[in-house]
Amino acid sequence: QVQLVESGGGLVQSGGSLRLSCAASGKIFTASTVGWYRQAPGKQRDLVASITKLGLTNYADAVKGRFTISRVNLENTVYLQMNNLNPEDTAVYYCNVRVVGTDFWGQGTQVTVFS
Repeated sequence: QVQLVESGGGLVQSGGSLRLSCAASGKIFTASTVGWYRQAPGKQRDLVASITKLGLTNYADAVKGRFTISRVNLENTVYLQMNNLNPEDTAVYYCNVRVVGTDFWGQGTQVTVFS
């Protein structure tokens, strides 16, 4: 079992920054790829960024150059640094781990960007 807890969301003006955290329980976390997803109202949940256990990263085109995903395995935590935010980034952000075909999700954290 993996339990994920996201934090760090909030209300920010366009051009501002936020850092999201995903804290995990369970040893399997450090051996897994972790992803950040986001879901805006009325839209599907989309991958924003992911990081493998070795630190290889992948980003959605919409966030490349603005967002950075990182992990500190000793802390069982994955971070998402979000810079130069714009209103299109407004969504609930979720942390995800897939273990043996089973998806584990956190409760999500709301990010709202106003112009």
